[in-house]
Amino acid sequence: MTPNQNLRRTALMSTTLPAFYRATGGSAPVASPGATSGVDWERRVDFDRLRAERLAKARAELERSHLGALILFDMNNIRYVTATHIGNWARDKFFRCALLMRGQDPILWDIGSAARTHQMFAPWFGKDNWRAGLSTWRGAVPENVGIEAGNARRLANLLREHGLADEPVGVDVVELPVLRALEREGLRVEDGNSLMLDARSVKTADEIALLDHSAALVDGAYDELYRALRPGIRENDCVALVSRFLYENGSEEVEAVNSISGERCSPHPHVFSDRIIRPGDTAYFDIIHSYNGYRTCYYRTLNVGSANSAQRDAYKRAREYMDNAIAEVRPGASSADLVRHFPAAGEFGFATEEEAFGLQYCHGIGLGLWERPLMSRYHSLEHPIELVEGMVFAIETYWPTPDGSAAARIEEELVVTADGCRLLTRFPADQLYVAGTRYWTGVELPANGAGR
Repeated sequence: MTPNQNLRRTALMSTTLPAFYRATGGSAPVASPGATSGVDWERRVDFDRLRAERLAKARAELERSHLGALILFDMNNIRYVTATHIGNWARDKFFRCALLMRGQDPILWDIGSAARTHQMFAPWFGKDNWRAGLSTWRGAVPENVGIEAGNARRLANLLREHGLADEPVGVDVVELPVLRALEREGLRVEDGNSLMLDARSVKTADEIALLDHSAALVDGAYDELYRALRPGIRENDCVALVSRFLYENGSEEVEAVNSISGERCSPHPHVFSDRIIRPGDTAYFDIIHSYNGYRTCYYRTLNVGSANSAQRDAYKRAREYMDNAIAEVRPGASSADLVRHFPAAGEFGFATEEEAFGLQYCHGIGLGLWERPLMSRYHSLEHPIELVEGMVFAIETYWPTPDGSAAARIEEELVVTADGCRLLTRFPADQLYVAGTRYWTGVELPANGAGR
């Protein structure tokens, strides 16, 4: 790392309360970042403000568009506009549905007992906005029962009632039988997910504070992992340790923990195993979880017991790509400015940028793990986008050793500020750190046990 890069990282790590915690609209800023319990003596994360500002952003995007309404099935989009959550067991069932019409509060159809709970404890909308609904549970109920047709008719009738049936309606994600049922009702269905991604791309002060807190939990998980990592521990043991720490400290979901070691590091398999970690291994981890819905994607690479020159060189390369890209981040910079610092696919053993995708790139994080902006050499040099203050994204880099026996994988999460950026991820990553047993020779053993 060059002196300038080191100075920049020191500035990024400053704990002074930064400008991105200032709230919009002249209201109070977020106090005590890292603390989310309510107190009577200062204003911390303001969940009423969070709910109101998220909905306002979605409404504003809808008003700017040519769409008359949005029909939402994606769990993250539904949470963004309705501020409801019923557990991630519902993530892949597509039975929740929200309708957001121009000039109206959203209406949510949810599993019946959840709708009853919303009516009792979610007073930010009227009771009639929380409704019991039923889907086919991804086709488990046959189409001839008529659930898709009934739901489509219900949505179309509401649009007709509000004079919006002739306007195009945006849908984020949809099952094919549901899409066909909407079309049979005469609705002109268009893409609505892009609109929601635009609404979610710039974070509010409360969203940033929650993303920061989510990253802080992973800081702690890495410290636990560093102290536990040693020869003989298995990759899945590391996953269990991290998951337990996160759940015990307030995580609502541990979506994934990549735990990769030794020869498995190159190429990246993206899934943990029961491999036993051995002396001298490189091991890298990606910790993905959510706190109050706000996610992390947070890689770190450690060595176990010792590190050789090839492993250290690989880490240095990955870190340099990271730091050079971070140095470009500021409002008005383009995605092309960042990705030009990443190596071309052929430089690290891949034939095309499509093959190398996901190893050197950036992606937005928020309620979802894949939000805007998404930047890579695959598309951003020819199709650049502009960075805006308040965007939050992760930068991921990777570099293998020449013999493929190890690789370094690093990731930082940052928020774009008025004068540059600031890191949310704080577990040390400026160099390759070694965990595990320290082995002494007789010559090196400190006299009288000093330094043990």
